[in-house]
Amino acid sequence: MFKLLRDFIEYSIAILAHFYAHMFRPNNKSLTTIENLNQLSPLVWRILGANPGPFTLQGTNTYLVGSGKSKILIDSGEPNVPEYINNLKKALGENKISCIVCTHWHRDHVGGVPDVIQKVIGEKVPVYKFKRDDAVEDSSCYTFVNDEHILSTAGATLRLIGTPGHTVDHMSIYLEEEGSLFSGDCILGEGSTIFENLHSYMTSLHKLLNLKPKRIYPGHGPVIEEPLEKIGNYIEHRNKRESEILEAFKQSDSPLSMMAVTNIVYKDLPIHLKMAAINNVEHHIKKLLKEEKIEKIGLSGYRLLAVEPQTSRMDS
Repeated sequence: MFKLLRDFIEYSIAILAHFYAHMFRPNNKSLTTIENLNQLSPLVWRILGANPGPFTLQGTNTYLVGSGKSKILIDSGEPNVPEYINNLKKALGENKISCIVCTHWHRDHVGGVPDVIQKVIGEKVPVYKFKRDDAVEDSSCYTFVNDEHILSTAGATLRLIGTPGHTVDHMSIYLEEEGSLFSGDCILGEGSTIFENLHSYMTSLHKLLNLKPKRIYPGHGPVIEEPLEKIGNYIEHRNKRESEILEAFKQSDSPLSMMAVTNIVYKDLPIHLKMAAINNVEHHIKKLLKEEKIEKIGLSGYRLLAVEPQTSRMDS
């Protein structure tokens, strides 16, 4: 009876942890100041979404790309934000938006699409996005495209790259002419991101590292001028946590629950922050299960997967 109660409590904490993970972002007052409207290069304008908060840091970064009269808009901010719409109009001037590209399905990236079309563009344009396989989406709203799809406008060629992990439909966008990358929420300008699937997320980070971008325009936070170092730090941080989790299993003579692993790896963390930490541990455990490095025992226990020693047979 006690074990069932303990398991129930631990799984309840795991469910709540997702919400706590959002609550302990950096204080917005300590973040780098970002202008509402700024030209970042001859091809790129950044328009801040005017939606600061614990989920969005300074706000969602949206971008106008291209050197001619026809621009591509990357992400659209949230709905019902007049300040953003006004700033987007200022950035456009006499130019027009030919299409919108959404890096993923989160509200602060796709929510502003109807307002942008109605109040800025004035006519229907393609809204490009990768399709989710974990939910039904309205195909009348989006033009679904696949990995490596190419979009172009005057002066700019954009390659849409699948980088799932933060969400299943997440894309990053490579600007060929600059060798720069719009990373969406895969990589942030400040702090670290959250993810739905750590195994996919790590694969995406290595994919972007191999791309060797010269600059990163993130979905939140300032421009990243040392992109390889930033991506490397993200990978190193997650690998360090994984090593610590594996060591906890190695040192234990019995199966460990998620909470037990959290208490070992994050032993000095205050209890209210452990609510967020258990969310990270859960993702690491799912990754290790997928990679067959650990196995599940009972309802809530995990242990290192025993490796059968290889024996050689000699025919007599």
